[in-house]
Amino acid sequence: MAQKPLSSAMARNAVLINQFATPGLGSVLVGRYVSGTGQLLLAVTGFSLFVLWFIAILRQFYGQIQGDIEVKSVAWIGWTGLAIFAASWCWALITSISIMREVKRNHATLLTQPQPPPLP
Repeated sequence: MAQKPLSSAMARNAVLINQFATPGLGSVLVGRYVSGTGQLLLAVTGFSLFVLWFIAILRQFYGQIQGDIEVKSVAWIGWTGLAIFAASWCWALITSISIMREVKRNHATLLTQPQPPPLP
């Protein structure tokens, strides 16, 4: 089954979703399921690690308030989550550029194809 060409509005929306909402979701919306799913998995993993780091920091702070607790560095969790999420975002940026190029190529093809004469 042939996929219909992307419209410029759909491509724009996919790029905006990829870059400003959730990396990978825009890719899935335009039919790039493999790259979109990979981007989404990386984004969720990175965000989960970042939240885990935040919870670990809060537990240490509250432990210091309530009693003697040994403070351990858990910065590696936050930096790892941030790096994974950044990788997902960069991958989504590359996919977004590819989507926009595809739309530009489709429009150029449509303009060069001969059009049938209008019906009387």
